[in-house]
Amino acid sequence: MAGLRQVDPEVAHILSAENRRQHAKVRLIASENYVSHAVLEATASVMTNKYSEGYPGRRYYEGQQQVDRLEALCVRRACELFGAEHANVQPYSGSPANLAVYLALAKPGDTIMGQALAHGGHLTHGDPVSMSGVLYRVVQYGVRPEDYRLDYDEIERLAHQHRPRLLICGHSSYPRQLDFARFAAIGHAVGALVVADIAHLSGLVVGGAHPSPFPHVDVVTTTTHKSLRGPRGGMIMCRREWAEAIDKAVFPGLQGGPHNHTTAALAVALREAAQPAFRDYARRIVDNAQVLAAALQEQGFRVITGGTENHLVVLDATSRGVTGRQLAKALDAAGIVCNFNRIPFDPQPAMHPSGVRLGTPAVSSRGFGADQMRQIASWISRVARVRADAAVPLEQRRVAYAEIAHEVRQLCDRFPAPGLTYHG
Repeated sequence: MAGLRQVDPEVAHILSAENRRQHAKVRLIASENYVSHAVLEATASVMTNKYSEGYPGRRYYEGQQQVDRLEALCVRRACELFGAEHANVQPYSGSPANLAVYLALAKPGDTIMGQALAHGGHLTHGDPVSMSGVLYRVVQYGVRPEDYRLDYDEIERLAHQHRPRLLICGHSSYPRQLDFARFAAIGHAVGALVVADIAHLSGLVVGGAHPSPFPHVDVVTTTTHKSLRGPRGGMIMCRREWAEAIDKAVFPGLQGGPHNHTTAALAVALREAAQPAFRDYARRIVDNAQVLAAALQEQGFRVITGGTENHLVVLDATSRGVTGRQLAKALDAAGIVCNFNRIPFDPQPAMHPSGVRLGTPAVSSRGFGADQMRQIASWISRVARVRADAAVPLEQRRVAYAEIAHEVRQLCDRFPAPGLTYHG
């Protein structure tokens, strides 16, 4: 960053500090990852200089020769990798991708069905604080109180009762595999179009570690980072019959020119995801999550659904005498980064919930395995014990967290992260 240091040393200093933080801490946020040097280079490329409203061969600006080649390449790679008939790689992120699907396939006031946010769904699946909850009539489904798993019979009952235009399946904090074939059967039986939001799962899907929504559903949306290990962006894939409507909804319906530097980086990430090593990485994500869940249960934590079948683990922190917010804040001080999260039927408010969400994509990208997962569980338990003990003075807590953070740093030094320039 020599040029940046000369032009703007303050920003250069912040970026260097963030580089060190990402190296020195165990990152367990389920929606975060590390991208490769190649993806970073494409993100920082000259494609950021070019404006390109429209689609390949149909632009509103001249000078698109290389941009058209790039976007066509990215689309082809997405279709081949996911087995899709059509792909739009222009959405700025996952939320606009979902909203573009609603704009294309439903009208304001139509009924949409999605998983409730408090039960593991996403804001854009019809939550009242989201535009999706404002423009559409929303029916939300959830999990069973006895085991916190999706009740497909109840989803089917609701679908027949309300006959939604769109049935959405996908989540942000549900630790079990999704039965896309069952969702498709339920939705199609009542005349609904079925939309799978695999923002969290796309890397697992292409890596063979989670069932694919294709060919069951009509439309698939995803972010391009998270487990897919690409740049920050979004993507929509669909059956050919919906291609024109989807493309018009993205542009000019919701946004202007695509971020061409993101398209370049996504093309690189898709190529990386097509390599045999990516399947090993995807399998390692799930294996690590399952080891982590089992180890945390041994440490006395209540794990939601009793385990996991994907990349994330949801803990009930109150099982160890702390709130989710208290545990997440304490873990960050100890070098372990996660997020506090509501659990199903949580009596606590969203900003002070009972749970914590942990994810294994980033640590799996570093090469962590079962031994490291067990060590992380032990650290989490130590932090919870210190935080829950009201007799421990604040300064003593800080010392205990600092000791754990030092141990965390020693572990991280053994596993340099992809894409980072700081390793010691």
